[in-house]
Amino acid sequence: MTIIDKLATSLNRKDEGPNQELATYIAGRDDREAVKELVDHLYNKDKNIQSDCIKVLYEIGDLKPSLIAEYSKEFITLLDHGNNRLVWGAMTALDAITLEDPEVIYAALAKIVEIADIGSVITKDHGVRILIKLCSVQLYTDHAFTLLIEQLKRSPTNQLPMYAEKAMSIVNDKNKDLFLETLSSRLDDIEKDTKRKRVEKVIKKLS
Repeated sequence: MTIIDKLATSLNRKDEGPNQELATYIAGRDDREAVKELVDHLYNKDKNIQSDCIKVLYEIGDLKPSLIAEYSKEFITLLDHGNNRLVWGAMTALDAITLEDPEVIYAALAKIVEIADIGSVITKDHGVRILIKLCSVQLYTDHAFTLLIEQLKRSPTNQLPMYAEKAMSIVNDKNKDLFLETLSSRLDDIEKDTKRKRVEKVIKKLS
């Protein structure tokens, strides 16, 4: 059996079980040939094969990012794809490998932010996570933090608490005031009490 034969679609399965099992199997064996086969089939004429391949790839990235890091440019190219499943899947994969290959990810940051701004909730979530990770890389901290603040200023109030909580790890004495000021300026926008309290908790912790 080829790797493609083991995908959920090939097995006539509607659930993601086979794809997750395949990712665990490939990551456990450090199987770079299998990863290459999955990447090669991202443009398969069958959209279900495309979707399964990107799913397995980002699941591998979650388990062993070094295995898919060399394909960062392929994932960046997919951000312009017409199949939305490939777009948010590629952004998920890029999120997984940001700290493996920060230079390449940073070079594509304009594209990443552009797609995050117009993309689905999942696309945006991973775009913000990429920015947070780049904030932890000294060379890119200032620019990434500026872009992160822009995201916090205009992000949907449903997502804001999660973004605030995830960004706490990169807040320091130098950027704390701007971070807190940005979150405070959004409090009146948040209609859901539970969401507002989560942001208030972040502000309180950092104050």
